Formats: sequence, structure tokens, C-alpha cells
Amino acid sequence: MKVSKLAENIIGSEIIKLAGEVNEKIKQGEKIYNLTIGDFNPQEFPIPHELKQNIIDEYLNDQTNYPAADGMLELRQAVSNLLHDRGGLIYKTDEILIAGGARPIIYCIFRALVDPGDEVIFATPSWNNNHYSYLNGAKQIVIEASPEQNFMPTAKDIQPYISSASLIALCSPQNPTGTVFTKKGLEDICDMILTENRKRGEEKKPVYLMYDQIYWALTQANIQHHDPVTLRPEMKKYTLFVDGISKSLAATGVRVGWSMGPKLIIDKMKAILTHIGAWAPKAEQLATAKYLSNLNTYDAFILTQKEKVNKRLSGFYSGFMQLKSEGFKIDAIAPQAAIYLTVRFDLHGQKTQDGKLLSNTQDVTKYLLDEAKLAIVPFYAFGSSQSSNWYRLSVGTCKLSDLEEIISSLRSALRKLS
Repeated sequence: MKVSKLAENIIGSEIIKLAGEVNEKIKQGEKIYNLTIGDFNPQEFPIPHELKQNIIDEYLNDQTNYPAADGMLELRQAVSNLLHDRGGLIYKTDEILIAGGARPIIYCIFRALVDPGDEVIFATPSWNNNHYSYLNGAKQIVIEASPEQNFMPTAKDIQPYISSASLIALCSPQNPTGTVFTKKGLEDICDMILTENRKRGEEKKPVYLMYDQIYWALTQANIQHHDPVTLRPEMKKYTLFVDGISKSLAATGVRVGWSMGPKLIIDKMKAILTHIGAWAPKAEQLATAKYLSNLNTYDAFILTQKEKVNKRLSGFYSGFMQLKSEGFKIDAIAPQAAIYLTVRFDLHGQKTQDGKLLSNTQDVTKYLLDEAKLAIVPFYAFGSSQSSNWYRLSVGTCKLSDLEEIISSLRSALRKLS
């Protein structure tokens, strides 16, 4: 059967592929510590009770018809207040677009700003920028970020390519690394963008910045989240934010996300979204608006959420550092934000007890799954080189009571290597 060239050549998610292998083992009765998916176990991380009740109430009130194309006004006003009171950002309701989570927002940003053949700059590891570039026929300019910079791209990395770029895609806190931009690092990138756009003048399309901050509420106590518009107010003309409740409120399945940016571009994204129809359901929008109308309740939930996430991240980091001190060839970057820990398994070239050589990252990943019962995602699934020995460990589905057992299982597996 013949299909479109786009469908013929699209690449499926490496994470979903790995999850399929994990689920098959679980079906066969194996106990697997599945730390692959950037999601939450609702038993460990339920959504706020008030939000759940609000959703139920809105369905009981028959709020089941189409929402407004750009999102319910009540929610856009609540988001505007949240951004101002907790993020220090000023966006009016007509500069905000609501959608069914962050994915339609990202797709609309690409569609509104990127023509076929335009260049999009992003660093790896990163989440799905390669796929959104492909879907829009963009030319991908890929920078492989380094562990020395906590896998965050720098202005120096981007500078050689900016003169011909249409879009720079950044994420902080970063998926998959759980690391953040420093104030100086993000300022340098903003200054570079502003300088480039002054060179282009009014007649040329500027280089825009897509800034994904979906995890901004989930930072460690000693970490500050920075955004381009606060650091450089002139960046408001060129910045499209990606945001929502999916991660901060553990509401990945509720599907409420938003973007804020220049009104002209938000209007174009709204027009695109009307044809896609990827709206957040009306009941969920109204329920979220009611929930966000009480920021004291929101603050209390976020505080608890951060404590639960950070206990897991800190626990895993301490466990990895203990294993490292015992002489095992592993490492980790101290947690900064989001629900991810960046870990390293420098096991290439080691042998298993039955004499099999772990010659590449795929072998190591399989060994960790088979022997330690630990499922984590290698960075090559996020666009890094196939030889990278760094991984994303996600704690959103982890029971705190399993943490010690996971480290113990990992220790036993590592002892079997030579």
C-alpha cells in the first residue's frame, strides 16, 4: 500500500519502543522498575483534589460543547494572573492560547513560524524537536550539548548557525536532563538573538525563540528558573512560550496547555489550531480556571509536589554517588529541576558473567533491563549520538519505598560485570 512521503518516512518514538519491551516483560510476570516515561503514577502523584472535583462538577454542569477557539476566557485570565503573580510575566488574555497540552502548542509554533526548508536550531539531548522539524519540512541544525554544560546549549554553540535560522528551540528545565539554564547562559543567548534581529531589520523574518518551560514550577530549593522575557524584555517580540499544567499538577492526562507570545503570532496559531481541533476539553478548561483562581491552594500543592519529586531525585542521586564511591563506573548530575535525573553508565567494553561483551549503548541498556530490572532511556532516544553513555531516569512513576531496592538491584547487576 502507498502512503504519503511524510508518513512513509516518519520515525516512531524510541521511548515508546523501549516501553513496549518493558511492558512485555511485565506481562510475563517480571518485576521491572520502569523509570522510562515522563509521566506520573496517579497513586503516587494524584492531581489536586480540588481540580478533580472541579472537572467532575463541570461535566455535571453539562459543559461538553466546543470551547472557544483560543481557549475559555476564564482560563486565559487565570493563566494571565498565574504568570504575573508567580512568574513575573505580563501577558494579556489575547496573547495567550489554550490547547490540549503542550504538543499541539509546539506543533502550532512550528507551523506558524517555520516554512519548508527553514533552519531550526536545537541541541541534543532534547525532546521531539527532530520530529516537529520533520513534520514541518524544516532543516535541522543539531548541536550536541556537553555534560560539562549540564547538557544545556550555549550562545557559543548556537552562534555559527544563527544568521540563517528561523527558529531556536530551547527548553528549561530541560527534558530529558532535568537541568536548567544559568542566568548568564540564557542572557547570552537572548543578547545573540537580539543582535541578529537588529541586523535583519524590519524587512526580513526574525529568528524566533520557542521556550518550553513546562517544568518551571518543579525546581530544587536552591535552583532559580529563568526565562528570556524577564531577563531581556525586548525578547517578548520574538519569544513563544510552551507551558501548562501537565507536569506541575501531575495532570498529563487532563490535557491543558498554553502558549503566550506576540498577539499576531498567537492569532495565527489560533487559526491553525481551529483546523486541527486539538483543544483542551471545555470542562477541563473551566475546572483549571477555577483551580488557578486560588493561588494559595496552588502554592500548597506545588510545595508538596516538589517535596515528593525532590525526595526521589535526591535519593537516586545519593544512591548513584554511593555506587560511584564503591568503584562502579557510573555517575550522575546533581538534580536541578523537573522529574528527571541524568545518569551515566560507562560500561562499554565490560563483560557479563556468561562472557557477553557490552559493546555499545544498546547492549548496556538491555543488560540493565534484564539483570538489574531497571528500565531507563538512553540519550540517543533524544537525538544524542548512538555512542552516548548518558541516560534519563524519570521518577514520576517511582514509589519512594522502591528506591533502596532499585539501588540494591543495580549494585548486584554491576558486580556481575568484569
